[in-house]
Amino acid sequence: MRHPNDEFHLTPQSEPGMTTYALLPGAGGDSWYWHLVASRLQQAGHEAIAVDLPAADDDAGLEAYADAIVDAVGNRTNVVLVAQSMAAFSGPMAAERIDAQGFVLVCPMIPAPGESPGEWWDASGQTAAQREADIAAGRDPDAPFDPLTTFLHDLPEETLEEAFRRGAPEQSGRPFGDPWPLDSWPDLPTRVFAGRDDRLFPLPFMQELSKERLGIDPEIVDSGHLPALARPDELAQLIAHPPAS
Repeated sequence: MRHPNDEFHLTPQSEPGMTTYALLPGAGGDSWYWHLVASRLQQAGHEAIAVDLPAADDDAGLEAYADAIVDAVGNRTNVVLVAQSMAAFSGPMAAERIDAQGFVLVCPMIPAPGESPGEWWDASGQTAAQREADIAAGRDPDAPFDPLTTFLHDLPEETLEEAFRRGAPEQSGRPFGDPWPLDSWPDLPTRVFAGRDDRLFPLPFMQELSKERLGIDPEIVDSGHLPALARPDELAQLIAHPPAS
């Protein structure tokens, strides 16, 4: 099996031209999450900006996360915001302040107006969905949180070892109390990717949430909750090659 750090080439685009992708990490705010996908997009001639978010800062709420995205994008134009998990809250807040042309949401916490990230878990139905999925799979739904079981179970060995060497990034609880300030999802083209084996956001839950809140059927990636680390080839191909309309 080829390791994800090996040389990789995207299938050539059907149309010429470069796209700028702003790659936004989820909880923990660590741009390293996107490093494998970023290199693949860059090899294909695109610009890929992996953004660090101020997750460890107890003074930084959702607005500060949006500020960090705007600062990283700068004056670039026609930017696609690629948001993992919790970044689905801050990405749309930044979109109105940059020249955004669309969204790609990866295993996302799709927000509702006025809903905080802390409220999202029960309001969206995630809490019940994960419990049901754990029981069906024979996992103890009341066991202490184990990142290897929930997040890292499908990472290639070398990527997993690197993740453990780096350690878990810190995530302040500060932004989880901030209500999402937008009245609706931005009127921009949006795609949603769901992990077939996502143990945190089980596939049926993600399909229902995406349809309910965005009216979108998600595209499926053969991964758990962290496809940018588990399946970077597949995810890069999907990001760079939207399905024909």
